[in-house]
Amino acid sequence: MGKRRSSRELALKFLYQFELNEGNLDEQIKLFLERNSSQEDVENFMKELVVSLIDKIEEIDEIIQKFSDHWVLDRMTVIDRNILRMGTCELLFSFSTPPKVVINEAIDIAKKYGNEDSPEFINGILDKVYNEIGQKGPLPFTS
Repeated sequence: MGKRRSSRELALKFLYQFELNEGNLDEQIKLFLERNSSQEDVENFMKELVVSLIDKIEEIDEIIQKFSDHWVLDRMTVIDRNILRMGTCELLFSFSTPPKVVINEAIDIAKKYGNEDSPEFINGILDKVYNEIGQKGPLPFTS
């Protein structure tokens, strides 16, 4: 498994935990990585993705909701919701990963962690996000 895939899977596990536990983001990341140690570059990309996502979560959730026909974010599984958040974040906010790779990675992670409908669901929404917004180039990342 590649380092970026490992980072994304680690990010998904963290985001699952983060949704269920309130607290300081930096402290939770620190504790999580102490229990789930990995190579430094894997951890660095995971942290970059998670921090970017959490910083832009309201905007990301709005975008996902816009393209989620007949689905409300709260009704999605935690896994699907967070895979969509990661993919949307990477597609739209100044990450250097090619869009096709972002979408394929999200689908593969959905196959591993989601249910049998997750890959198609994730693909459909991320494809819409990219085609409607992402093709215009990454959005500027502002805090």
